[in-house]
Amino acid sequence: MSESTYDVAVVGAGVFGAWTAYQLRRTGKRVVLIDAQGAGNSLSSSGDQSRIIRTGYGGDELYTRSALRSLQLWRDLSAQAEETLFHKTGVLWLAHEDDPYPIRTRETFHDLGIPFEKLTTSELGQRYPQIGLDRISWAMLEIDGGILSARKAVQAVVREAIRLGVEYFEEAVGPLTPKSNLDHIVTKSGRRISAGSFVFACGPWLPKIFPDLLAGRIQPTRQEVFYFAAPAGNQSFTSPALPTWIDFKDEAYGLPNLEGHGVKVAIDRHGPPFDPDNGNRVVTEEGLVEVRKYLAARLPELKDAPVIEARVCQYENTSNGDFLIDCHPEFENVWLVGGGSGHGFKHGPVVGEYVAARIEGSKEGIEPRFSLRTKASEYQREVY
Repeated sequence: MSESTYDVAVVGAGVFGAWTAYQLRRTGKRVVLIDAQGAGNSLSSSGDQSRIIRTGYGGDELYTRSALRSLQLWRDLSAQAEETLFHKTGVLWLAHEDDPYPIRTRETFHDLGIPFEKLTTSELGQRYPQIGLDRISWAMLEIDGGILSARKAVQAVVREAIRLGVEYFEEAVGPLTPKSNLDHIVTKSGRRISAGSFVFACGPWLPKIFPDLLAGRIQPTRQEVFYFAAPAGNQSFTSPALPTWIDFKDEAYGLPNLEGHGVKVAIDRHGPPFDPDNGNRVVTEEGLVEVRKYLAARLPELKDAPVIEARVCQYENTSNGDFLIDCHPEFENVWLVGGGSGHGFKHGPVVGEYVAARIEGSKEGIEPRFSLRTKASEYQREVY
C-alpha cells in the first residue's frame, strides 16, 4: 500500500473543495485534493455549463458581502488562468406587486453601494421587449452580476491549485474508522493518505459518508434544468440584449444564450429527495410542461422552442439554506463543508478562504450560522 502525508487532505473537488484546496495551498500548506469522478463532473452539484452570480440576497448582508468578494476573486482567477470564466450579463430582478424580497435587496444594494438600476414596467418593456410583463410591477438590474461558466470554472480552480503545488487524485475514498482523531484515509485503490486535517466537501454525498450525523441535516433534492434554442439569427436572447433574470415570486430563473448552449430556464424550487449515485437523471414531462408554461408568460417567443439540452442535477439543502462549515463533533481534525442549497456555487472563493482560516486556527470572523448545531432536520428555507 502506497502512503503519502500532507498537512490537509480535501475530499471533493467541487466548487467548495477546489477553492478550499487552492486557498489552503496559498497559506503554505501541503495539500492533496481527491475526487471520485473528477472536477466539475456531471454527477456533481458543481457540474453543468453555467451558474448565476448575483449579490442580491434580500436583507441578508452576510451572503451579499460574500458574493461581492467572491465576484472579485472569480474575476482575479479568470485573469490569472487567462480564461473567460465570468460573463457580465447583468442580473434582472423581476418584482411582483406583493413581493418584498426585491425591495429588501434594493435597500441592501443602496446601503452597500452596489450598482443597480430600477426600471418601471414601461422602461422594462422598451429595453427588453422579449420579456413578458404579466404580473410584473417593476424591475431592478443588478449591473455587475452575470454568469459563471460552472464546469470550466471549477476545472480552472483545480488547475491553478495544481500549479501552486496541490496534488490531485481522481479516486474514491473508502469508509472511515471512527476515533477521536482521524490520521489517514484509504482510497478504493489502496492508496493511504495521511494528513493533519481533513476537509470533506462532498456535496450530496456528505450525508452518505456521515449518515448518522448528517442524514437528517442535509437533504439532496432532484432539480431539472432546460436549455431552449433561440430562433435562428435572432440575437434578442443573447447578452447584452437579454440579461440573466430572477423571477423570485414565480420561483424561476433564466440565463441568456451563452456560448451556443441555449437559453437556460429552471424552476428554483426544492424537488423530491434524490440519490446522487442511483437517482434517475432523465427529466420528466411534467417538469418540461411547467417550464413551458412559464416561458409562455415570460419569454413568449420561446414557448414552443426546441429543447436542445436538459439535465437533472441536485441541490444539497440544509434546513434553512445556510452553509455547513464546521468541525465534526467526533473527529477533532475533520471539517464538514457543504450545504450549498442551490445558491452556493458563486460563494466558492470565500468558502475556501473561510475554511483555510479555520484550519489555520483563526478565531476572527467565525460565523455561527455555518455551525452544525444550527442545522435542523425540519426544513424551513430562509436563504435563497
